[in-house]
Amino acid sequence: MSDKDTGISRRQFFSGVCCATSSATLAMLFSGCSSSSPGSPSDSGGTVSTLGKSAGMFNGTGVQVTVSGSALTSVGGAVLVDSIAGEFLLARTGDNTFSAIEAVCTHEGCTITGADGPIYVCPCHGSRYDRSGHVVLGPAQASLRQYPATFAGDLVTIAI
Repeated sequence: MSDKDTGISRRQFFSGVCCATSSATLAMLFSGCSSSSPGSPSDSGGTVSTLGKSAGMFNGTGVQVTVSGSALTSVGGAVLVDSIAGEFLLARTGDNTFSAIEAVCTHEGCTITGADGPIYVCPCHGSRYDRSGHVVLGPAQASLRQYPATFAGDLVTIAI
C-alpha cells in the first residue's frame, strides 16, 4: 500500500503514533497517584471522611479557633484549621484538652483533609497519622509537627 492509498504521509502516521504513545504513557504515570493506587485511603479498609473546616484567627502569638458550631464540641471531634499562619489539624482529646498538629503531610507536602476514626489520612498517597501526629502507616516516615494548645471559654489557642 502506498501513501496515496491511505491519504496520509509516513511523517503524519508516525507523528500520530508518537502522540498516542505519549498520551498512554502520561495516563499510566498519573494513574499511579490516583485514589486506587496501593496505599491510598481507599485501599486501607477503613472509611475516610473529609474533615470539617474551621477558620483560625492569628493573634500574633497563636491561632485562635472557636469550638462551638464545629466538630470540636465533642471529645474525639477534629477539624482542619485554616489560618494565615498555616493549616493545622485540631482534635478534642478530652473535656478540656486538644491536640494541634501541622496539616501538611511529611511525605510529599499534601494537606491532610480526612480522617478514618481517630486516624488522620493524607489524600495523596494514604499516609496515616494518629492524633499526636505520629506515623501509623506510610509512605510518610516523619511525624507531623505538634503545637501546644490551650482551651479557655469557647476558644482553643494553638501556640506557634
